Amino acid sequence: MADAAVLPAQAVKIPPHRWMTAIAVMSCAVMQVLDSSVVNVSLPHISGSLSSSVEEATWVLTSYLVANAIILPITGWLAGMLGRKRLLLLAVTGFTLASLLCGLAVNLPMLIAFRVMQGMTGAALQPLSQAILLEEFPGKEQGKAMALWSLGIIVAPILGPTLGGWITDNWSWRWVFFINLPVGLLSLAMITQYVEDPHYVRRIARNIDGWGIGMLVVGMGSLQILLDKGQELDWFSSIAIRTLFVLAVVFLIAFVVRELQAKDPIVSFRLLRNRTFAAGILQATVLGFVLYGSVVLLPLFLQVLLGWSATTAGVWNSPRGVGMAVCMPLVAFLLGRGWDARRILVCGFIMSGLSSLGFARLTLATGPSDILWLQLFQGFGIGLLFVPLTTLTMSPVPKSETGYATSLYSTMRNIGSSVGISFVTTMLARRAQYHQQILGSHMTATNPASQQMTPALGHYLSQQGLDSADAASKASGLLYMQMERQAAVLSYSDAFFLMGVLFLCIIPAVFLMRGAEHNRSRRREP
Repeated sequence: MADAAVLPAQAVKIPPHRWMTAIAVMSCAVMQVLDSSVVNVSLPHISGSLSSSVEEATWVLTSYLVANAIILPITGWLAGMLGRKRLLLLAVTGFTLASLLCGLAVNLPMLIAFRVMQGMTGAALQPLSQAILLEEFPGKEQGKAMALWSLGIIVAPILGPTLGGWITDNWSWRWVFFINLPVGLLSLAMITQYVEDPHYVRRIARNIDGWGIGMLVVGMGSLQILLDKGQELDWFSSIAIRTLFVLAVVFLIAFVVRELQAKDPIVSFRLLRNRTFAAGILQATVLGFVLYGSVVLLPLFLQVLLGWSATTAGVWNSPRGVGMAVCMPLVAFLLGRGWDARRILVCGFIMSGLSSLGFARLTLATGPSDILWLQLFQGFGIGLLFVPLTTLTMSPVPKSETGYATSLYSTMRNIGSSVGISFVTTMLARRAQYHQQILGSHMTATNPASQQMTPALGHYLSQQGLDSADAASKASGLLYMQMERQAAVLSYSDAFFLMGVLFLCIIPAVFLMRGAEHNRSRRREP
């Protein structure tokens, strides 16, 4: 049977309750994405409440990410075994129950165990929701579906820290988990009522590849712990990090080789043979790297260097979400009118790259208006990326393989985001040391500027009531602190500049993709 996209308009079967289905699957997906970031700001409160150090409490985040990373790639395979609707109901039920147990945890080991459960059950929600929306909205209506999906998936982690901080300050860290309960119960009711498996998604009795699953568990688990703890343990100077690196490389390569040879793989790497899909996966990985890296950078800059409170920084980080919310419906409209998605992608990468280069020019004198316009501009650029990138990447995938494709797409985007966050935090520390060394080499007794500034500052402090010796010592200390701040500014500038360059460098990959209409004409439904 030909794909609905190439059938006459009167023959296209449009599901009658597709918007109710969209709300059902989006509510649980946004709940899961929001929960991955909303807990971050609650760590100090969690550590104090459960009598542990902040370093020990970070395992609340790491355990969730590791469990999530292990299950995410095999979601398509699990859907083939259990059925997509059944797997979705199990995932939402498990995630909601785990959220309740996390909120009731009385010690740190118990909380970590429940977070593992939460990560394992929540991993399936993103790819399943994406696959269901791609099928519920046929042909050119997929732009609308992907605009809704992308808006929730991207805006949620941006607003998460602000929401988490407000809940923790006004209620308790336990309510960060309890707020999932009504959302999860509502989602369960709506999924039961409106979601149905398409006829080509059949439950199939499959042999369980224990060796493949074992390789995936060791490889992805090692990779996620490596990325999460690398900077804390000073990377390869730590024997633990070196061991994790070897385990990740060896077991992930072995897993890929095994799956390529398997008759019934749990992760379908064969999809990467399609040039459009492979190019889309590459762009999604880079997009995750740059987007989540920059999401970490700006709040740190506002709080650490400009001295803004966490709440203020969160508020001024929201214009990016506003820009995306305005732009994504426009993109869906343009795609529905037949605009070439590749042109929209190129415009999005250019705007996002230029905005990152604009952030590279931030200084200690930066004001709120500068942040506002750069954030809006970047939000517009990112809003031009997610919808066309998803629709183009998925357009050549056979419908029966949609679950495998969305699992691989989500996995690579998450790996990109984890690498981006780790890279950015490491780069900030290393480049700050480098710039501090360069600037410090100029703060010598023979440097004319240093000769003028130190006595002038000492004279000013003397006028404030300090004796000459204390004033001279205080002046040197203040100048050194200022040098450290300027070195930090330069390190942020380097990181933002790199983000912008990466956005611009990925543009050629867009031209490796075929247009969505061409791909749909070749797509077949079993």
